[in-house]
Order: sequence, then C-alpha cells, then structure tokens
Amino acid sequence: MTIPGIGPITAMAIQAFAPPVESFRRGRDFSAWLGLVPRQHTTGGKPRLGRISKMGQRDLRRLLITGAMTVVTRRGEITDPWLAGMLARKPKKLVVVALANRTARMVWALTTRKEVYRVRAAA
Repeated sequence: MTIPGIGPITAMAIQAFAPPVESFRRGRDFSAWLGLVPRQHTTGGKPRLGRISKMGQRDLRRLLITGAMTVVTRRGEITDPWLAGMLARKPKKLVVVALANRTARMVWALTTRKEVYRVRAAA
C-alpha cells in the first residue's frame, strides 16, 4: 500500500485474485497476465505494437488503472520525472495505462523481494 495508486482495496484484491507472484518469472509476465501490455502484431521481423491486450484479470486491471488515474489527476503533486515527462508528450489516458503497467511491475518486484516502496529522491 506504500506505492502511489495502490490503496487497501487494491492491495487486498491483488492478494486475493492474483496467483503467487513467485510463479511469474519477471514483472512483465505479471503485467501481461493482467492484460496491461500492448498486443504484438509482428510480421517479417518488424514489431508492431497495438493497444493493450485486455486479456487477464479484469478486476485487478481496473483497480490499477483507477489508482493510476488518481495519481495522474493530482497535478500539483507529481514529483516523478518519468511521469511528468510522459504527461508532457503523451495523451493522459495512454499515460494512465503506462503508469498502471509500471505499478504492476513494481508490485511484482517488491513482493518477490519482500521490500517496501521507497520514494525516489529528487535530483
């Protein structure tokens, strides 16, 4: 619950609905299980990425996207340089899904390492 965008309901839902995170090899696999990665339409060696696949656990995906939307809409409180840069270049809904994907990967990493989220220090 220390990760921005993850509250008590989302944390409990991840524990209830997701399989043990140790069963995933890396964070991208967990994020793909949630349906937060782009669909690949690769042909002739040229990768083409599309919209998110939406395959996987619908409830967790919705909760992560809702949490990411709350982080993005708090304009004055954005301290993450990655998020500020993405908001300057990309549409808001695309940034929300990218942040949800990033949050899912953080959840996987922190859960497998049994660590607590630390806020990034300003440069």
